[in-house]
Amino acid sequence: MSREGIGTRLVAEVIKDRLCFAILYSRPKSSSNVHYFSIDNELEYENFYADFGPLNLAMVYRYCRKINKKLKSITLIRKKIVHFTGCDQRKQANAAYLVGCYMVIYLGRTPEEAYRKLMFGDTSYIPFRDAAYGSCNFYITLLDCFHAVKKAMQYGFLNFNSFNLDEYEYYEKAENGDLNWIIPDQFIAFCGPHSRTRLESGYHQHSPETYIPYFKNHNVTTIIRLNKRMYNAKHFTNAGFDHYDLFFADGSTPTDAIVKEFLDICENAEGAIAVHCKAGLGRTGTLIACYIMKHYRMAAAETIAWIRICRPGSVIGPQQQFLVMKQASLWLEGDYFRQKLRGQENGKHRAAVSKLLLAVDDISINGVENQDKQEPELYSDDDEISGVTQGDRLRALKSRRQSKTNAIPLTVILQSSVQSCKTSEPNISGSAGITKRTTRSASRKSSFKSLVPQRERRKRNALQQMPLMALCPSISRTKTVLL
Repeated sequence: MSREGIGTRLVAEVIKDRLCFAILYSRPKSSSNVHYFSIDNELEYENFYADFGPLNLAMVYRYCRKINKKLKSITLIRKKIVHFTGCDQRKQANAAYLVGCYMVIYLGRTPEEAYRKLMFGDTSYIPFRDAAYGSCNFYITLLDCFHAVKKAMQYGFLNFNSFNLDEYEYYEKAENGDLNWIIPDQFIAFCGPHSRTRLESGYHQHSPETYIPYFKNHNVTTIIRLNKRMYNAKHFTNAGFDHYDLFFADGSTPTDAIVKEFLDICENAEGAIAVHCKAGLGRTGTLIACYIMKHYRMAAAETIAWIRICRPGSVIGPQQQFLVMKQASLWLEGDYFRQKLRGQENGKHRAAVSKLLLAVDDISINGVENQDKQEPELYSDDDEISGVTQGDRLRALKSRRQSKTNAIPLTVILQSSVQSCKTSEPNISGSAGITKRTTRSASRKSSFKSLVPQRERRKRNALQQMPLMALCPSISRTKTVLL
């Protein structure tokens, strides 16, 4: 690491003589022996309010792929590669976050080693804050994020050899379902469904039928609803899913009874679990975090960091402090749970074993019985007299985001590419070729019909169509090219 100039240049060597990270206060020019690049205006966080990071999992993947490509490039083989960022503190933090993640994922550095490498000179990075409106009194740091990534790799949550970039970026959009896997094959966080699919008050609403084929294709067996009833649960139960209601107010924290029941449901579920509240961010992230802390012994800050990397905006306001306060008791319950599992002689039926451990939820760290025995009252529509809650605002903000890479909506691009690429549209119903769509709302039908004249116009203008058709290979593939 070195400082060149006075107050103008700070450089840290990530890979000796090959890759550096720099904070520069003027834009540099590449030379015969140095190649400069920046992602400050390429990989940008889409904020809700004052939040500014960390960048999501797709952006981490894109960055790592970019670095590996540059390191393997014949034209850059004799050049030192310098990733630089400017004077914007928020962009500095996100740039350092990406560099640190690369060091942890691909260079085998420990979180502490990666963090120390980035703390060159008198450099400091502002911590990340939540997506709540107003002031913030809880932050996660770069080191929390690096620990989250390291443990995600350790526990199998993160594997870029099998990561599907197209699927992640498609389904995380509000118009395509607004869902993210937090733990692959185990937990999905998604936006709360409504009785029918439509665009209402600035945000996209999807019916349960929209999600059912995708859930079936991905072995989801259980749906947990945390917000007020916006759809009839029979839409899911009639399709063969288990459905549970664990209501608590938007922006609030769950009672011990709700945490207990949530963990019990998840520990006995046969397949993956899809959890939602109104926006699928605050309440949803909080309860999934409880499970991760109990069963993987991750610290509260690390858990919050990982969930936000998967699904930005998750865990909001007092829910952050709630998880910190629950950390010790959840760790204790997890230790007891695993001890019981190890104590079983045959260990054939994990679901049956977990039922024997429900008593764990009735004790505290001191061995005193849990005093919260009363079931909470169901959260009803009357609890939202104003009609607009935190979840409404967050969902509306997410829905109004415009794609920065394509002026044409992604659904139009996918549909117009069907004939030339000979592949099915990757929609919320699931992967192409696995199963046929069994239900489709009237609004979806009409939107598909409206694409026909657009395809005809494109055929008449082949030259303008070329950039669009170039997208076909990246859209149609089922697996992303390995890094």
